[in-house]
Amino acid sequence: MAKRDYYEVLGVNKDASDEDIKKAYRKLAMKWHPDRNPDNPKAEERFKEAKEAYEILTDAQKRPIYDQFGHAGVDPATAGAAGFGAGGAGFGNFADAFGDIFSDIFGGGRSRSSVYRGADLRYNLEISLEDAARGTETRIRIPAMEECATCKGSGAKPGTSPTSCPTCQGHGQVRMQQGFFSIQQTCPRCHGTGKIVASPCQTCGGAGRVKQHKTLAVKIPAGVDEGDRIRLSGEGEAGMNGGPAGDLYVVIHLKSHGVFTRDHNDLHCEMPISITAAALGGDVEIPTLDGYAKVKVPPGTQTGQMFRLRGKGIKGVRSSGHGDLICHVAVETPVNLTPRQRELLLELEAINQKDNGRHNPRAKSWMDKVKEFFAQ
Repeated sequence: MAKRDYYEVLGVNKDASDEDIKKAYRKLAMKWHPDRNPDNPKAEERFKEAKEAYEILTDAQKRPIYDQFGHAGVDPATAGAAGFGAGGAGFGNFADAFGDIFSDIFGGGRSRSSVYRGADLRYNLEISLEDAARGTETRIRIPAMEECATCKGSGAKPGTSPTSCPTCQGHGQVRMQQGFFSIQQTCPRCHGTGKIVASPCQTCGGAGRVKQHKTLAVKIPAGVDEGDRIRLSGEGEAGMNGGPAGDLYVVIHLKSHGVFTRDHNDLHCEMPISITAAALGGDVEIPTLDGYAKVKVPPGTQTGQMFRLRGKGIKGVRSSGHGDLICHVAVETPVNLTPRQRELLLELEAINQKDNGRHNPRAKSWMDKVKEFFAQ
């Protein structure tokens, strides 16, 4: 079977630079690598074809010969005496390029920094509705991994210092050569740090960090709501090997309130009133976060009616104005009646019945619907 043109195989022009050829080969090698195509029998063939084309076109001696004589100039069967085979001098370039490709596929091959940022921490803080509305400042005590004060984070006993890992020569990575493959892995001895602690610090056991508790002041802005987060930069866990500390996120949770429930910037409350106040109307005094306010109840007020007090809610952190206070009426039935009270209520009920339900329109309407239902 006749071989395809090497430039065609890689999908580049004949005047392509070495860098263009390398990029094209890396793309094809990653696409057709047998490990990525276990169920495709043609993948290995494509992979070998791309490899052969790359070897020839990146070789400074073989490429001009191929450009002049084609496959005949570089085929070992016809050019063996001249030394223009597909192997030989081109192997070094291929190994370097394929090492990079293997890195992309399997995650190795690139040195990793042994400096790590500390972990972020979360603290759940429960506050009252009043503190959430007005803002406050509180102090919290949290556990965290801090830099060891004895060894200053080095992990080594005072008077000593970590030494360069002899296995990886301080790089934190070791290279394994297997034929064409060059694999770079985390050093098994120093675990990627590049250093060995011969005499560990007794305080931290060589870790460079110790578990401690610290007390922090947290400023709660006015208007925070359930689930809001306050970020304290650099107050998370300490980094490793000189890395920056993480952040602390204080998550706000609101305590249950005895009077109000919150809905974003609005407040809701139940407003119980007596039967006489609901029937006759009048002024009802209700609490707000800033004291007391009066609500004018019209005669004939029913349970479930709502009264809105503008601006008596909460001004959210990102809001331009205050929310409202919404009062839900609950007409209260009297209990523990005296004989006189009972007598008056019975008299009232007798009058209502004589007036054919004119004073109880909702009850009359409901009874009419019931009668219609059973009349069907």
